[in-house]
Amino acid sequence: MSTLTWTDDLALGQPRMDATHVEFVDLLASLEAAIATPDAVAPALAALVDHTDAHFAQEDRWMTALGFAPQNCHSFQHQAVLNVMREVQRLHAAEGDVALVQRMAGELAVWFPQHAQMMDAALAETMTLRGYDAETGAMANPPAPEAEAITGCGGSSCS
Repeated sequence: MSTLTWTDDLALGQPRMDATHVEFVDLLASLEAAIATPDAVAPALAALVDHTDAHFAQEDRWMTALGFAPQNCHSFQHQAVLNVMREVQRLHAAEGDVALVQRMAGELAVWFPQHAQMMDAALAETMTLRGYDAETGAMANPPAPEAEAITGCGGSSCS
């Protein structure tokens, strides 16, 4: 049983973002289930890492389009989490360390709701304010050319 399950509390009102988040939660649950079968860990871990790489790249593209600075705290967090996931994947491949994978899965289950409810919620709010369509990239209210780039997470409580 997964330590994280999808609930409406995780939904942010951006259909594409929410669908990607559901997939992350499902893949995390698959990884946690695979831990009981050592041969199933590597493919489940690879699926989660591949998804997370694409998931974070998608959000980073959205942030770029919305006027976030290339170096912003949200993107930095994406990179840090992905680096840890890749290192765990590397160590599992080299040493077969299932306990490390299990620990990472547990930490991701704690981290993800916080990240979604703070940083991703701020991104979703910015998308709504800008009239940004995640499917097409069209934006009804683009930032002014002279506007300062967003260096924080995009929310009013994060500069």
